[in-house]
Amino acid sequence: MTSSSNLRLRDPAIETVAEKVLAGERLDREDGLLAATTDDLVGVGRLANLVRERLHGDTTYFNINRHLNPTNVCVASCKLCAFYVPWREKDEGWTYTVDQAVEIASRDVDQTVSELHIVGGLHPKLLVDYYEDLFRTLKRRFPWIHLKALTMVELDFIAKASRITLEDLIARLRDAGLDSCPGGGAEIFAERVRDQICDHKTDGARWLDTARTVHAAGIKSNCTMLYGHVETAEERVDHLIALRELQDETGGFQCLIPLAFHPDNTALDHLPPTGGRLDLQTLAVSRLVLDNVPHLKAYWIMLGEKIAQIALHFGANDLDGTIFDERITRAAGGTAGTNMARARLERLITEAGRKPVLRDTLYRPIEDTSVVA
Repeated sequence: MTSSSNLRLRDPAIETVAEKVLAGERLDREDGLLAATTDDLVGVGRLANLVRERLHGDTTYFNINRHLNPTNVCVASCKLCAFYVPWREKDEGWTYTVDQAVEIASRDVDQTVSELHIVGGLHPKLLVDYYEDLFRTLKRRFPWIHLKALTMVELDFIAKASRITLEDLIARLRDAGLDSCPGGGAEIFAERVRDQICDHKTDGARWLDTARTVHAAGIKSNCTMLYGHVETAEERVDHLIALRELQDETGGFQCLIPLAFHPDNTALDHLPPTGGRLDLQTLAVSRLVLDNVPHLKAYWIMLGEKIAQIALHFGANDLDGTIFDERITRAAGGTAGTNMARARLERLITEAGRKPVLRDTLYRPIEDTSVVA
């Protein structure tokens, strides 16, 4: 039987955390902060790995997906973002018509692709009817595809710009083909942080309210946490606890994706990029604190392949997917690349001593990629 002594913890301060993890008890804020600030990275990793293997064994999920960004024109002007073109300079960006967006998607989508990930800027002219038309047209063209589209920030903005309620917007988009939502835009919920990095968009409380409404409509979503900028360890833990409290209420989150901040080409480019220690400790703490969200993703686009592999022993059980045409991280100096072949993803997972399992967006295994309907 495993005990805290068997885990060879180097920091006695996290013994109490270890005892709770071994007993299957929920960590409180103080526990989370101890795990987030200890210098015993390996010890925290062992605890997170224990939870990961308790939930998933060696299974590591991935999918075959494509990204589509209908526009990079945005009215928010967030300091954290290198992707957007300001509304006043809209002619320098792109905004696709529905036909153009579908044509771009068709370059990469075939029968092996199970998911289309759709996010973009907050464009004041792209209202509910645009997205209804886009989703319906995509579903006609690719009837097997799962549309994972529109962050909570986008949904909040589109509802207000369209002058309809959030509930009406979600119902209309669901009827048009929206299957689930990604988790972007959460950043860090602390008002102090948002005032510095994203003061012109949906605040933390509204993000959570929007997710609550999405889940009430029967739509699953992911959730995220952007780390490695101006936030503190306390604010990261508080963010995770806020997500945990909402998950207790709705059960609608499928996966947490901790997102490593990339500062290049942003208004925060004076900040250093994250290091491997912060990446791995943040993933491990996320797995330990967010005990009611089943999956934790090591997003290889932001982490790089090597850290993502190690992360599979620090709590993560998902690597995302093949990710064709990812532009947001690339705009901020991301160097991990895109368009990873399925065989490469599987090799990364097996090299890490884990078992690769191809999944759909709802984490159902796909046995035959020639038929993904």
